[in-house]
Amino acid sequence: MFMSLRTVVRNINRYRVARISDRNFLLIASIIVGVAMGFVAVLLKKSVHALQLALGGLFKDNAWEFLFYLLPLIGILLTVFYVQKIRKGKTGSGISSIIQSVSKRHGNVSPDNMYTHMVGSAITVGFGGSVGLEAPIVATGSAVGANIARIFLLSHKERVVLLACGAAAGIAAVFNTPVAGVLFAMEVLIAEFSIPTFIPILIASASGAVVSRLMYDEHLFYLLTKEWRVDAIPFYLLLGGLCGLISVYFMRMYFWTEKKFAAVKTVVPKAIGGGLLLGLLIFCFPVLYGEGYSTMAALFQNNSDKLLNNTFYKEWITNPYVFLVIIAGIVFFKVIASSLTLHAGGNGGVFAPTLFTGAVTGFGFAYFFNATGWKELLTVNFVAAGMAGILSGVVHAPLTAIFLIAEVTGGYTLFVPLMIVAAVSYFISRAFEPYSIYTEKLAQKGFKIDDRELVLLNNIKPESIIDRKYIALKYDDSFRKLSNAFLITDQTVFPVLNDEQKLTGLVYIDDVKSILLREELFDKTSVADVSVKPQYSISVKDDIQKIMRLFDISELWHIPVINADGAFIGFADKRILLGLLRETLNAHHLSEQL
Repeated sequence: MFMSLRTVVRNINRYRVARISDRNFLLIASIIVGVAMGFVAVLLKKSVHALQLALGGLFKDNAWEFLFYLLPLIGILLTVFYVQKIRKGKTGSGISSIIQSVSKRHGNVSPDNMYTHMVGSAITVGFGGSVGLEAPIVATGSAVGANIARIFLLSHKERVVLLACGAAAGIAAVFNTPVAGVLFAMEVLIAEFSIPTFIPILIASASGAVVSRLMYDEHLFYLLTKEWRVDAIPFYLLLGGLCGLISVYFMRMYFWTEKKFAAVKTVVPKAIGGGLLLGLLIFCFPVLYGEGYSTMAALFQNNSDKLLNNTFYKEWITNPYVFLVIIAGIVFFKVIASSLTLHAGGNGGVFAPTLFTGAVTGFGFAYFFNATGWKELLTVNFVAAGMAGILSGVVHAPLTAIFLIAEVTGGYTLFVPLMIVAAVSYFISRAFEPYSIYTEKLAQKGFKIDDRELVLLNNIKPESIIDRKYIALKYDDSFRKLSNAFLITDQTVFPVLNDEQKLTGLVYIDDVKSILLREELFDKTSVADVSVKPQYSISVKDDIQKIMRLFDISELWHIPVINADGAFIGFADKRILLGLLRETLNAHHLSEQL
């Protein structure tokens, strides 16, 4: 079976190479990826929702109802078991790793990613983990696209595009938002806008949305039809500022929790501790259970009772200001609940938690002004704007946030408020946190994703620019030996080494041209007479950025490289570096060869 499948793929590749151009096949492959991700997204969503309904029914209105709050703990433990025992500790690549893969222009994603995140997230979210399915679907889609490209022997550039196609189709299929899917792929993953890149991603996103719509014809949220008022603009500005600050809190709490859990090396105690804390939070605030889309849908219908459903204190909340405290608590603890779910060992993403946090923030904001009588605000509009604000601030993707909320709510009349809130939130969040929740980890490792040219420069390995072919001299050598060496090599600088192969000096041909023209001086002059002490040197541990800066400062074309023992191993060659940089930059611009 395996051989026959391989033979089929080989025959398809032969036909493709002979009859179909790479550009046309890329469009065909983008449809395949989009359709596949449409099925995957619907399968994952339906299976998780079915699991949630089944588990919820087991403990509803009976003596075992208290076990409901332990379901997230069970889900985390099952996910940990799956990862540690079945996957042997391999968790798969998350969005951060995929962004790094895209930025390095190779687009390699393990085939395991095509199912690892699906299984793990289905267990975690199905048992009530306070995270979303969107990030796992993006990771799955990226793996599907990248590996289809690998199977059909497409280039690295086309692999990156198909990777982005999978991610776009995943988002489009989950939310039925093809435009937002395209924008997410181009704004978050590849950060490149060009027509040859855009078209395949657009086709994949549309394909995913169509398949999803055919199989799952349900709207996530109530469609917005009411116009926004111009006199509410100052309040949208205020909401944007609030969303920006909450976004900063979201990211800092997320990484603080990650750091605390990372200190616990044993996975089972970590899972039990995190799961118990999560269960306690859900007991206090039942709306923290699961993704939270039903709560968001209720808020769009101005059904605030949903926030208090199944709480032990519902009958006591009669004062609107006390209710505001509850709303603030939900926002505060949702971030903690999501962080606990993920860092205790669960699998999922922060996409849904950001939307939930934004919806409750927007609702609470409008509720506050309506309750005080200071201003009558249309609550549903602020719910939508809050979702865009938190998503923009946490993911640092304002365009994705604007179009996602506009598409998913049908609230195209809200474009201006969405733009205001998303933009203000983004700028405030970025002022405090320069990196998004996806790129912060990469930045901590020294991988600065925000500077694409710097990322490309870092793709060049320092070892690749070292010229190890050289003729070395010694201090007591005569100038004649230098002259003879000059005749058989194109070196313009010669290292002077001692018996331990350590660099003691350099001889630059430009400095000895006058002696080269006077042979009578060859035996009267030694290498020691014409060598100079090296002013600059490079360690084998130096990164390419430091080497580049040193070339700029020194204005040299060759800088000696020293190993860990202090021995000379060759010259860093500026010509080689510039050649590699030119090749890397050419490879980066996908539009040149797609």
